[in-house]
Amino acid sequence: MAIQNEASPLVLFDCWYAEAAQCEGIEDHTAVTLATTDERGAPDARQVLLKGHDERGFVFYTNLTSPKAGHLAHTPRAALGFYWMPLGKQVRIRGTVDRTTDKEADAYFATRPRQSRLGAWASKQSQPLESPMALETRLAKYVARHLFGPVPRPEFWGGFRVIPETIEFWLKQPYRLHDRVLYTKKDAGWDRQRLYP
Repeated sequence: MAIQNEASPLVLFDCWYAEAAQCEGIEDHTAVTLATTDERGAPDARQVLLKGHDERGFVFYTNLTSPKAGHLAHTPRAALGFYWMPLGKQVRIRGTVDRTTDKEADAYFATRPRQSRLGAWASKQSQPLESPMALETRLAKYVARHLFGPVPRPEFWGGFRVIPETIEFWLKQPYRLHDRVLYTKKDAGWDRQRLYP
């Protein structure tokens, strides 16, 4: 089996992503490694959840005071890495990063479970936690504040879109002779090139 010959990597990504969604051996097909760099150029990586993708790019959401948001404010470039082990498939994406609109962030935030929306208000993401009780106290405060009606999106919570410049597909093959295809964005579309494993 070889990687399909698609003119657009976005079409191929849709196929692989849908396959991962149907695979019982994959707990969460939306989980992706996000790599950024800090002000000193030091790399950092963590798992986030992909919350949307289309021809404009790949979207995730976070607390805007988090280290990852600070990295992206300083250096608006990132890499994403999906690895769906049971399928033997990997996708690597690199590109520039833009913020999503407030309208997009509001629309997605409204779909989150109520407890997750309250948790977004309560968490001072990645800051030192004085004690587990401190988080519980903050959560209780926001539960009381938003006891009735919808929980609005905090101003410090929003989304980022990775606009792909390259997308590489990797398909596991016997004897480590893996199939790799690299797509590079050009003015007229995408350049497709097969790579040595």
